Amino acid sequence: MAELGRLLTAMVTPFDDKGAVDYAQAKRLAGALLDSGSDGMVIGGTTGETPTLSHEEKLQLFAEVKAVADGRGAVVAGTGNYNTAESIELSREAEKVGVDALLLTVPYYNRPPQEGLFRHFEAIATSTSLPCILYNIPGRTGTNMTAETAIRLSGIPNIVGVKEASSNFGQTAAIIQGADEGFRVWSGNDSDTLPILALGGYGVICVISHLTGLQMKQLIESFLAGRTEEAATIHRRLLPLNNALMTLSTNPIPIKYALNQIGFRVGPPRLPLVEPDKATGEKIMAEVRRHHIDLPVAP
Repeated sequence: MAELGRLLTAMVTPFDDKGAVDYAQAKRLAGALLDSGSDGMVIGGTTGETPTLSHEEKLQLFAEVKAVADGRGAVVAGTGNYNTAESIELSREAEKVGVDALLLTVPYYNRPPQEGLFRHFEAIATSTSLPCILYNIPGRTGTNMTAETAIRLSGIPNIVGVKEASSNFGQTAAIIQGADEGFRVWSGNDSDTLPILALGGYGVICVISHLTGLQMKQLIESFLAGRTEEAATIHRRLLPLNNALMTLSTNPIPIKYALNQIGFRVGPPRLPLVEPDKATGEKIMAEVRRHHIDLPVAP
């Protein structure tokens, strides 16, 4: 399996003042993330506002970011949605673009049973030679992929891991214990990173790393080196920032607002998401200002 990295940033999608995808700024952001601790990026995921992106926008975004990251870090393309056939088509086209792996989200809205989840992911994975990471986020999709289903899917050779965002540590432990050898678990919630590492997880697909990538990388490396108190100290220090970015408004509203405010322009979110009101924005930035920002921002 290709090495994808322990710290992958779920990258926002920059838009210009007219609401179009700003591909040049996406390339700059990808480079800045790689310079500040990220091993790679997930493009077109939840934080990237993928439901608002057209098929063509996604493919161009994958290609533009891959051009910057090639040889420096992994590009994981979000190609899975509720439509199996459409997911297969986009996955095949993303492979032609040259991405390194795919992120496949549990289908949302139609709430399929576990057998439907298995067959959906099996169909996509067998349509491509790329490594596939499953994405379980029941708080957004309305459906939890059980440990049993994840373990069953781990037997498909190119399904290499799961981004687990259920915050169900019993379920996460069962996946780590029962999955095929080499199957990796990335935390899907930044605040769960240290607990999941302690259970035997591999890393995190992260939002806070837009701002504190080097610190998140240090957290992971400290834990792996046995410096658990150092890792715990970083974890505790970053928790208030994570809470501000995840609870004051819907992701990615706070992280896009914070990036804009520190001088790295990524534009507003697309409808139906909107920018935070003034009071919420002030709360977000009050917490952001308490932390060292690792992201390089051009003057």
